[in-house]
Amino acid sequence: MNESPLELIRRLGASFLFVADRVGMMGIFLAKAFLYCFIPPLKVSLILKRIRFIGLQSTLLIILTGAFTGMVLGLQGFYTLNRVGSTAFLGPAVALSIIKEMGPVITGFMVTGRAGSAIAAEIGIMRISEQIDAIELMGLQPFRYLVVPNLLAGIIALPLLTAMFDVVGIFGGYLVGVKLLGVSGGIYFGEMAASVTMDHVLEGLYKSLSFGVIITWVGCYKGYNTGTIGWGAEGVSKATTQSVVLSSVMILVWDYFMTSILF
Repeated sequence: MNESPLELIRRLGASFLFVADRVGMMGIFLAKAFLYCFIPPLKVSLILKRIRFIGLQSTLLIILTGAFTGMVLGLQGFYTLNRVGSTAFLGPAVALSIIKEMGPVITGFMVTGRAGSAIAAEIGIMRISEQIDAIELMGLQPFRYLVVPNLLAGIIALPLLTAMFDVVGIFGGYLVGVKLLGVSGGIYFGEMAASVTMDHVLEGLYKSLSFGVIITWVGCYKGYNTGTIGWGAEGVSKATTQSVVLSSVMILVWDYFMTSILF
């Protein structure tokens, strides 16, 4: 049976209100998290533990990903530039691609899959097992213990991981372009030094900072509100999946807006 136009409008309106409600709730959640970041005392030991979890334990993954990303860029860039006789610009092509875009974005994706999903699962399990309710009954603020440490750790760890990705990726491109394909090492780094400016480095830094906020914000929000998604193992599973998908999409969307508007 075909729906009437009024019923279709009603459904569209209900969907819009649902999305607007969720966006507003996420915005309030983030604002509350940032508020508690400036209200002492900060749980320094918890922040350091989360930096270790998000940053240090992701190091090997970032090194491997950065190395092979740089190697692929060096290989593809060489054959593309060789067609127009511009292999001397392989260094700048690899460096700018990694520093401005691929470094922050791929690092964000890797941390989302490894740490963002775990954050959502951990907090989600605490929600369904009523541990968060117990914290509130003791007169404590769960945001201080669960959200703020993750948020600050993401802001600190993501730029460091991105910098590591950039360095390893550039040397991966050097390994393929110079050692394998015969580009001059002096030209590779010389043209790179002449082309890459501090503005390019800062662009990648700002992006990685914002991606750190997105990953931890979404992971904490989905885990904290697991009860509204579902209970038990199904609720945790949905919260984890939604946090990874939403974080990945938000990283790409925010990357576009930062690139087109701010830079």
